[in-house]
This record gives sequence, structure tokens and C-alpha cells, in this order.
Amino acid sequence: MAWVATFIIASVLIVGAAMLFRHAERRTSDPMPPIATVPDFNFTTQDGKTFTKADLLGKVWVADFIFTRCPGPCPIMSARMAEVSHELTKADDVRLVSFTIDPEHDTPAVLKDYANRMMADQKHWIFLTGPKQDITDFTTQGMLQALAVDSNGLPTHSTRFLLIDREGQIRNTRNLDEPELVQKLLMDIGDLLRENPTSKAAKPNDTP
Repeated sequence: MAWVATFIIASVLIVGAAMLFRHAERRTSDPMPPIATVPDFNFTTQDGKTFTKADLLGKVWVADFIFTRCPGPCPIMSARMAEVSHELTKADDVRLVSFTIDPEHDTPAVLKDYANRMMADQKHWIFLTGPKQDITDFTTQGMLQALAVDSNGLPTHSTRFLLIDREGQIRNTRNLDEPELVQKLLMDIGDLLRENPTSKAAKPNDTP
């Protein structure tokens, strides 16, 4: 009886382990379904050049929303972007894009100085500004990110990083406080680079 009981317990454990393995395998192989489509935009880079969505088509990119006089999370967000940039110096199909949500202060010259202070590889890491209402609409309605103003009149904003595929679709988001954030972003970028652009599992749930 003891031998039979041992056999049954061992069998249950083996079956359970196999089920967990298959479940984990399915989770790791699941594609990142599209969340939304990035709307058209027409903004200005830190070099004073016009930059549009079309300039990013065919590229995998990471977007974040910051402002240069931010007393809170922005320096940390930019530091994480700098780490990602450092790992992708030879990745010609990847871009990092930081949108200011304080465009009245963050002129191209201010963004240029900020990019220099962050030692940004400005070929691959682009900083964008534009008319205030256009930036607000793009951030909240287009990219689905929170944006408000605090009691001191400074913007409060999302601390998410958005992963966008070659066709301009938001495929994933990562929070600033996630453990091993940079490694996760690099893995997401790698997944999107390896993806066949025409083989998405689903269409966006929301197309602003």
C-alpha cells in the first residue's frame, strides 16, 4: 500500500509539473496583442527639425513622457532610457522617443541641453516638443496616458514606457517601478524586432 501511495503521489506531481510547464510555455510564447494605434503627429526635435509618425514607421520604438524641470520621476525615467540606449547603440531599427509634456518651457534648445546632460545618443534618442494643446491631446487621447497639473502648476504624468512596433501600434507598457525594467524593455524590443509585421494576433482594441 505504501508503494502504491508513493506511486500515485509521484504521478500526480509529474502531471502537475507538466501542466505548469505547458502553461508557462504558453505564457512566454503569447504575442503582445496591439493595445492602440499611435495617431499621426507633427512635432519638433531638439535640433529644431520637423518629426512625424512617418519617420518612425519601420522602426521599433520606446516612448516616454517627461519634462526637463521635473522634480520627480523624470530624471530616473531618462536614466532608464539612457541605459536602454547604451545597450542598443548598433540597433539601427530601434528608436527612443521622449515627448515633453511641458512644451511652453521645453523649447528645442532646452531639450537639446537636456539631451546633452543625459549624454543621449541623439541619432537614436529623439526629444520632441510642440504646441501645448497638440501635446496634451496626443498624450491623453492618442497615447492613452494620464496627464494633469499639480498645485504648483507643474505637470503630473504617467511614468510608463510604451513599446511601439514597426507599424506604429502600441504593443506593451512597462512601469518605472518594475523590477529589472531595463532588461524587460530590451526583451520586449527584441521580441518586436523578430516579429513579422504582418502577423499580428489581433487588431487594436482602441484606435484613437
